[in-house]
Amino acid sequence: MESRVLVLASVASMIDQFNMPNIKLLKELGNKVHVACNFIDGNTCSEEQITILKNNLSEANVEFHQIDFQRNVMKLKDNVRAYKQVQKLVTNYNFEFIHCHSPIGGVVGRLVGKKTNTKVIYTAHGFHFYEGAPLRNWLIYYPIERWLSKYTDTLITINREDYKNASVFKSKRKEYVHGVGIDISKFELTTSNRSKTRKNININEDEIMVLSVGELNRNKNHQVLIKAIAELRDETIKYVICGQGRLKDELITLSKELKVDHQVEFLGFRNDIPELMDAADIYAFPSFREGLSVSLMEAMASGLPVICSNIRGNNDLIVEDKGGYLIPPSDYLEISKKIKLLSDSKELRNELGSYNKASIMKFSESNVMDEISRIYKEM
Repeated sequence: MESRVLVLASVASMIDQFNMPNIKLLKELGNKVHVACNFIDGNTCSEEQITILKNNLSEANVEFHQIDFQRNVMKLKDNVRAYKQVQKLVTNYNFEFIHCHSPIGGVVGRLVGKKTNTKVIYTAHGFHFYEGAPLRNWLIYYPIERWLSKYTDTLITINREDYKNASVFKSKRKEYVHGVGIDISKFELTTSNRSKTRKNININEDEIMVLSVGELNRNKNHQVLIKAIAELRDETIKYVICGQGRLKDELITLSKELKVDHQVEFLGFRNDIPELMDAADIYAFPSFREGLSVSLMEAMASGLPVICSNIRGNNDLIVEDKGGYLIPPSDYLEISKKIKLLSDSKELRNELGSYNKASIMKFSESNVMDEISRIYKEM
């Protein structure tokens, strides 16, 4: 009889974006896979993409379950209900182990594992405590993670700083893996439709396209790029943002106030990221906090030079002056200088982009799945 395994996350977009290779691997290792998350609320992708995800899970013979998680940790009543739903699920199916993701999914998964005597793997996609984090984060999140580590069979971290911070935790095993893995082949386009893609998003061939991919929220810090574009006073430089979120109206207002709304394109959620990467000249990623960004790795695989914030995760990926530039996340003046530097030299853009393309291989899906496969087998 095949073993049952549960993949648990707070929202379906985390399953879609980060866990499909894990699910495929678990099936290849002979497991019956179940997925539990919130398919209805809190997702960073479109409803259409959620429907596609459900279809993909069904075709792969993966059972999926709606759990009423709330990403807001203060909504205790809702997340207590989610805990009871997961506990009932685990009790009914007697899973071999739970692989949980996201802060809320990690809390609930490990508490349920303790209650039901089920083994647990927890992947930390970026602790909320890190160098430079607010003191509040250290006072709240660090004690919680340290306490829950007692109920963690295997703790997976995806950047060097998190692995170091977890060294004092009491989990039975601690592992460092190279992210969630990206399918590099998706970004090796055999035929380039660069001109067509740029035309479809109102970018001319002689213009410099700066691209960012990420949810429109405070953490992703798109506003600093809009300020940098305004500082340049160069209408041949266009800023393209892929993503959706509650800050869209605020960002549109900012671009209008700075009189660069004609230089900023909001594309919303997109399914053609490889093509947009191919059409871009520079990738910008100014987040305040990251674990290990998939979109940044995708930009590297696309051979783009990068301007990003000098934070945990980003500095695991980008080598200063070789693959791009690491800048304090609020320093729009320095960001504008680096955009100018790269926009003036195609040779420099190609040099930095080529370095990134060569250095991304250890973060490839095939390499990461080898690392995860060993962990699964040992469980």
